[in-house]
Amino acid sequence: VGVKESHQTTIFKIIAAILHLGNLEIQAERDGDACSVSSEDEHLNNFCGLLGVEHSQMQHWLCHRK
Repeated sequence: VGVKESHQTTIFKIIAAILHLGNLEIQAERDGDACSVSSEDEHLNNFCGLLGVEHSQMQHWLCHRK
């Protein structure tokens, strides 16, 4: 396709992170008014590791709107 190997690696990391994000288990709380994500969820850990984002911030913002 003509994509440099370094760019391919980055693309694969992003795709893998998106796939892990789709496997996150989000638990509903308070009759569906709130939610939470376990801090030990392996998919969240993999997602954060692949994209280099802070685990606690991602866990927070997946369940809170601004």
